[in-house]
Amino acid sequence: MRFTRDDRLLFIGDSVTAAGRDRDDPTSLGDGYVRMIAEALPSPATVVNQGVDGHRVQDLEARWATDVLALGPAVVTVLIGINDTWRRYDRGLLSPVAEFEASLDRVLTLTEEQCAARLFVMTPFLLPAGPEQEAWFEDLTPRTDAVLRTATAHGATVVRTDLALPRAAEAHGAAALVPDGVHPSPLGHRVVARAWLAAAGAGVPSP
Repeated sequence: MRFTRDDRLLFIGDSVTAAGRDRDDPTSLGDGYVRMIAEALPSPATVVNQGVDGHRVQDLEARWATDVLALGPAVVTVLIGINDTWRRYDRGLLSPVAEFEASLDRVLTLTEEQCAARLFVMTPFLLPAGPEQEAWFEDLTPRTDAVLRTATAHGATVVRTDLALPRAAEAHGAAALVPDGVHPSPLGHRVVARAWLAAAGAGVPSP
């Protein structure tokens, strides 16, 4: 896929996407996969990072009109779900999969209708840092299935970060990629960036 100078590529999600971006600076891309993608694109485009730490799908839906639709992006990439799972285990806050799926469906529908944007949906991922996180898959696996169903229903390009990171862990070890199980290291972010670029047909940066 080729991008022009007039194209706006918008990435939205939680802290994995935000990666330390300065929310007071609309040009800030953070230090993670979004910046890596922007630096690797072989054609000019405007890249926008709308990740916010701690957000779940309901938080994305609440800010979708201002943070996505109002910007008229040509491409929208969403990565969400791990906090919907995590909050169940650390705070007892439930995010039923059916409600999660419906919320994701609504925001993708709005984006299609109002922006005619090309959609990219990235799967949430987890590389357990300890035995307690192994239990999270009970919640995360059906949530990932919901992400895949919704992405397919909307004809979105799917980026299987949940497969790319475990494959990379075979060579590098899980702790080198995602030290706490959730937040990628610089190497982990490179794996995520490579997966997006490969799905977009936009070239792959060296590891």
